[in-house]
Amino acid sequence: VLQNLSQTPVLRELLKEAKMPGTTVKIESPELFTEPQLIKLDQPGPLTLAMYQFLTEMQETKKGVVTPKELFAQVCKKAIRFKGYQQQDSHELLRYLLDGMRAEE
Repeated sequence: VLQNLSQTPVLRELLKEAKMPGTTVKIESPELFTEPQLIKLDQPGPLTLAMYQFLTEMQETKKGVVTPKELFAQVCKKAIRFKGYQQQDSHELLRYLLDGMRAEE
């Protein structure tokens, strides 16, 4: 899931912009919207910042192994079911991760 998200350019660019509070982001996606969307961003929350940091580390070519410890810790704060390292479906992680980031907007 995280590898797929790291290869989503729109998400990476939006998170790069999101780390600066008060920024207005213009999203142009003919597949999703008929007109460009303007979104004013507030201070990003801890889950959003952890996601940005993780995706940034994944994009660095000099990094060896990248572990999502901080991101996972933030997900566990939003979704207690992930604590304890029990088996979970990847689509559940994706849902909780994106819902958690959206709730921080």
